[in-house]
Amino acid sequence: MKDYHINIFYSDEDGEYIADIPDLNPCSASGSTPEEALSEVLIAKELWLEVAHEEGLPIPEPMYRPAIYQLRA
Repeated sequence: MKDYHINIFYSDEDGEYIADIPDLNPCSASGSTPEEALSEVLIAKELWLEVAHEEGLPIPEPMYRPAIYQLRA
């Protein structure tokens, strides 16, 4: 089963971790730990999808994949 990719990163500006789902723009959340940010963005995802469904808005298929670079030794 495909699911939406989630980015989690630390934001110096915000002083906490940010989690976002690029396919569901805008869908993001924050927390004091990566785990907390993940938990919050999963709640935000469910709410995003619920509202889109209720409003008859298109729900995008999971497509986003981060660029992965191989480091050379």
